[in-house]
Amino acid sequence: MNAPPYVVVPQYLHEPGLGMVRDVARVEYWPEESVMPREKLLAAVATADGILCHPPARCNRELLDRAPRLRVISNVAVGYDNVDVPACTERGIIVCNTPGVLTDATADATLALMLAVCRRAIDNDRFTRSGNWHYWTPRLLLGQDLTEATVGIVGMGRIGLEVARRVRAFRTRILYHNRHRRPEVEAELGAIYVDLPTLLAESDFVCLHVPANAETRHLISAAELAQMKPTAYLINVARGAVVDQKALAEALKAGRIAGAGLDVYDPEPIAADDPLLSLENCVLFPHVASATLRCRQRMSELAARNLLAALAGETPPACVNPEVLKN
Repeated sequence: MNAPPYVVVPQYLHEPGLGMVRDVARVEYWPEESVMPREKLLAAVATADGILCHPPARCNRELLDRAPRLRVISNVAVGYDNVDVPACTERGIIVCNTPGVLTDATADATLALMLAVCRRAIDNDRFTRSGNWHYWTPRLLLGQDLTEATVGIVGMGRIGLEVARRVRAFRTRILYHNRHRRPEVEAELGAIYVDLPTLLAESDFVCLHVPANAETRHLISAAELAQMKPTAYLINVARGAVVDQKALAEALKAGRIAGAGLDVYDPEPIAADDPLLSLENCVLFPHVASATLRCRQRMSELAARNLLAALAGETPPACVNPEVLKN
């Protein structure tokens, strides 16, 4: 009788995913909020058939060299920049992610950041608690409107589309920039396809929904920020490296743009001395766009399905390097 596969889960994992894996495999589980200590993880993967992990677990060549039996890495995230995919492909290791199931939660978080920064939610909360609110005044904590604003969406994939659907309820004009035009989105939402400079120049909100790769690194830098309106807001729930963080801080401090709403940073966690932390015209989330219970449960389930399919020699629902399956 064949022994069950051995799987390493190096960080807390929501149900039902954990139970699904435990029903089939022997599991080395680290149930803490923080990722398994590096040396312990490197030792644990020595005989592992699979790893089911979150982005804090770095699956680089160092780890792969310690895991000669490894067949699959199932990442509980859409992004997979914590995994050396080319090195996995060289070794015939399947890499999986969890697209689709976190689309709604991330789109909701985008809207939350948009409204929080333009209506100065943090400032309002802080002021109300301060004891300095003695009377109403006409200019008290004035913000800007999302209603009837121009919203520019950079990256019209699953999440960008759901953001567009949500902001349409605010009677917005929707611009988008994407690698390819999407006529069906234009027909459904009246979205207008434009080049990036036009989007930056005309948008009241610039929302980033692109993957992190060589092409998108510092897609928004000092030159792009200079093209934005001084009354505009930058929203980033994609990846921190998409924005030149130093240039953004300088633009916010100088008032070259009105504000920013960020869920992602470069590096993460954000450094304690990062100038963004001292600025009041930005709202900062700690990379929690997918942080709803339903979303995290669905992510864990899809990650488990990916891992179990790969271990069974079947095609996973969401494979990053499908060329491995062909071989």
